[in-house]
Amino acid sequence: MSRPATVRPTPNAEETRGRILRAALGLFQQRGFAETTMREIAREAGVATGAAYYYFPSKEAIVMAFYWETQAETDAAVEKRLKGLRDLRSRVRALIELKLEQFRPYRDFLGALFRSAGDPSSPLSPFGEQTREIREQSIAHFRRAIEGSDVPVPADLAEPLPYLLWLYQMGIILFWIHDRSPRQSRTARLLEKSSDLIVKVIKLSRFRLLKPLRGAVVDLLESVR
Repeated sequence: MSRPATVRPTPNAEETRGRILRAALGLFQQRGFAETTMREIAREAGVATGAAYYYFPSKEAIVMAFYWETQAETDAAVEKRLKGLRDLRSRVRALIELKLEQFRPYRDFLGALFRSAGDPSSPLSPFGEQTREIREQSIAHFRRAIEGSDVPVPADLAEPLPYLLWLYQMGIILFWIHDRSPRQSRTARLLEKSSDLIVKVIKLSRFRLLKPLRGAVVDLLESVR
């Protein structure tokens, strides 16, 4: 599933599309992704089932539209979040906190979705081919965070490090989805302590003595990509 078509919709079409998307997300949160049908989504949105299929040929297409909308919001907000920050830890945390803020209204939906999207073969998997473009854009944000920071990165880590930080973000998001502490305070503590540790390791990696270890890390990341 590629990026949605860029043909400019009419105001009525945009409103109908948005209503279907909101209805679907609400039902996914209440009933689960697999358990919800397109007929139920159409009924909740107040449109004919055929109209729902006209805007979204499948439930997966609805979720992809959600992915793209949140990604567009991230793209628009990244520069403002990073502005004035030079410390790498602050820049990495700013990106992840931005993503958590955007996902907060949909936390229950993401929890329900994970049961399906957690399968690497799912078209909705964040690691799959269908989501590659979104994933690459997210990785590019971490590349921007690194390049604008005060931490010089060894040349052999410059390419894989943004991907590694994106994987770190995915781990934080997964922890946050299942975090039942008040206001997900455990996630906040995990992000604070782990981001500090990761940046310290990045700084230490510049030492010549650790070059063999850097090479092993690069080889490992290339194998999983």
